[in-house]
Amino acid sequence: MKLTIISVFIAITLIGGAIALSGNNKSASTNNIPANNVTLSQGKQIIEIDVKGGYNPTKSFAKAGMPTVLRFITNGTFDCSSSIRIPSLNVTKILPQTGNTDIDVGTPQLGILSGTCGMGMYRFQIDFQS
Repeated sequence: MKLTIISVFIAITLIGGAIALSGNNKSASTNNIPANNVTLSQGKQIIEIDVKGGYNPTKSFAKAGMPTVLRFITNGTFDCSSSIRIPSLNVTKILPQTGNTDIDVGTPQLGILSGTCGMGMYRFQIDFQS
């Protein structure tokens, strides 16, 4: 009888934990929607990406052939997403826990620029189009 009660308690705890963790991942459910996160300022396009538990949005669309800055915005970010890697640009950067960090990516041509967190768990892409 005691063993059954303990087993039921453990099962309920595990199920509750799984539900809590899956319901807390807002970035997975909202990142696939293209966002209006690109602005123009002083002849450059600025692509803003929120950083906390991943990248939001995970995919951005921008204009190719235009000077571009990626702006990573952190606000109490303590996870691995605060470590940015963009292999094609040879960029590795540790972001502050809170603040804005600009990375100048030059004038990208048509194509996709991909980046990840330091562990490769979280990904983001910028699709440069004509």
